Amino acid sequence: MSLRAAIIPGNGCSSGIERCMWYGWARAQLEAAGIPTALTVMPDPYTARESIWIPYMERELACDAHTVVIGHSSGAEAAMRFAETHTVAGIVLLAPCVTDMGDANERASGYYSRPWQWAAIRQHTKFVIQFTSTDDPLVPYEEQQQVRSGLSAADGPGAGTYEYHEFADRGHFQNSRLQPLITAVCERVKSL
Repeated sequence: MSLRAAIIPGNGCSSGIERCMWYGWARAQLEAAGIPTALTVMPDPYTARESIWIPYMERELACDAHTVVIGHSSGAEAAMRFAETHTVAGIVLLAPCVTDMGDANERASGYYSRPWQWAAIRQHTKFVIQFTSTDDPLVPYEEQQQVRSGLSAADGPGAGTYEYHEFADRGHFQNSRLQPLITAVCERVKSL
């Protein structure tokens, strides 16, 4: 099976996406490993509305059963909501959360208006990989642990695998390189 990846950035990336955080570096690393990778400025980059991002992921990025969706921050929430109703090869979540954390802009995105469908996410993916850092200044550790609890408890017939990576020094994963991400994705893709 020929797989590809799509990097869904956090909100706020409105230009220079290739130079924003680790996104361009990760794309280059994945492509060097033989995984074609889509990376683009998302429409509605500041509010990251679900009603705009999910159709964009489906129509413009062509996320499907042969795509590994890599979501960071708001992109992680988009990846999870996408996988609730769409089959993808896998999702990789960096700094995911489950609530709007009291932030009006996050609330306006629409991702937090209903319960998360953890079992559906696992059913529609061959794998889920989560990256969390205990020192994240934007997404509280407790939020990320709720994602972990929901996804790890959703084992069942047909559920994809769940893998968890925790760090104490990566903050909100805003650095320029993230080798553990590349390693985890490449290992998982080789196992399919």
